[in-house]
Amino acid sequence: MKNFLPLIFIFTFIFGLISCGENRVDLPPLPSGVQTISLLGDTLTTPKLSQEVFESHNEKFLEAISNYRIDPENAENIIWLGRRAAYLGEYREAIKIFTEGTFKNPEDPRMYRHRGHRYITLRHFDRAIRDFERAEELKRGVPDMIEPDGLPNELNQPVSTLKSNVWYHKGLTLYLKGEYHRAIETYEKSLKELDLTDDMRVAMLYWYYSALKRSGQDERAGASIEDITADMNLIENDVYLNLIMVFKGLFSPDRMMEVSDDALQNATLWYGIGNWHYMNGREERAIEIWDRILDTDEWAAFGYIAAEAEIARIVN
Repeated sequence: MKNFLPLIFIFTFIFGLISCGENRVDLPPLPSGVQTISLLGDTLTTPKLSQEVFESHNEKFLEAISNYRIDPENAENIIWLGRRAAYLGEYREAIKIFTEGTFKNPEDPRMYRHRGHRYITLRHFDRAIRDFERAEELKRGVPDMIEPDGLPNELNQPVSTLKSNVWYHKGLTLYLKGEYHRAIETYEKSLKELDLTDDMRVAMLYWYYSALKRSGQDERAGASIEDITADMNLIENDVYLNLIMVFKGLFSPDRMMEVSDDALQNATLWYGIGNWHYMNGREERAIEIWDRILDTDEWAAFGYIAAEAEIARIVN
């Protein structure tokens, strides 16, 4: 709690500077500390961070505030302020910052790409898709660019670009909505048109395969991952690679269910294993695994959101 009060003060101060009193973001009003409502109707509050993680993120957030105050019109300063706010679990505030960015830099696709990402976090899927489509329009005919990581991998080597992230997240959002054919189209476009790193290609193929299977295109799904091998040298997407090996029948799903120290990795793995059971007609086992994810606090993780979307479809 001792960290929470200063953070609230900082956000109140900085967003007063940003929005100049204008309410430009049409997010539903929620009690203090509540970020959004889940697809199952549950209240999702600002994630609790360990002292070490909080201090690391907060230091960089304060640096982003300083840069923003020096030049509040600068697109980079706005983007990093929004990204740093999100790493602190303040997703609603991040959306406000990126929205301000769309007013100040309306032709910059990055504002829509990052805001769309955080709309996914808050379960506003239709808004996310609109933002990704706007980013897609703005980046058409423009050279691609490496997208720097806010949470760098061990090699401090980014594995994705602006265009690959727009299509990756758009395809994911369509998948979460159950619009598998549109998700397939999005992933096929990215796999065909972009020069993807192996890490990004494996991540795309994981969701592409899942969308194909869900749409009943089993042969195409199998063919899509035929040349993916366990010895690929990836930097950060080993979880997706291991799940593809499960899909190919090469890795044991039970071994994959072992708990690691990385809660985010667990959510990704468990959704994928549940997904594998579901795609093979074992719905009851899939639901058991997905419920296990929903018992964790990792509600911002894509694996958690995907499990939540699955359960919501089943119960509704």
